[in-house]
Amino acid sequence: MAAKTQDYTAMMKDMMGAFPVDTKAMDEAFKTTATLNEKLSAVALEAAEKSTEISAKWTKDTLTKLADMSKVKQEPADYAKAMTDFASAQAEVAAENMAAYAEIAKKVQMDTVELMMAAGKDFSEDATAAMKKATDEMTTAAKKASVK
Repeated sequence: MAAKTQDYTAMMKDMMGAFPVDTKAMDEAFKTTATLNEKLSAVALEAAEKSTEISAKWTKDTLTKLADMSKVKQEPADYAKAMTDFASAQAEVAAENMAAYAEIAKKVQMDTVELMMAAGKDFSEDATAAMKKATDEMTTAAKKASVK
């Protein structure tokens, strides 16, 4: 006689029904992640905008100084002085702009750390709530199963 095979599909369905998945917790995790991504994008875009402004101003200033340097001079020594003045001004402007870039990077770093700490707290709270709910549901399901 052939033994009756077990219906694993029905068994899995019963088991999954006994331990339901809380999609609300997944929705909350997704929303938290999307919010974090939005804030991180805002930080990155603001930094890119400020960096671009510095670069554009630096380029404009350099071109203006190059135009001044390339003008006709009366004495040959004036060309050397113009070149020296240009190099000196460029070194000074480069130092200022590098400091400005460093400030942007510092702000990005601080904002990112703040966001990550806040997100870590949010994720921790979401995970704790989801785990508590799952534990409660599993306890209830186990009690129901032991009563049967």
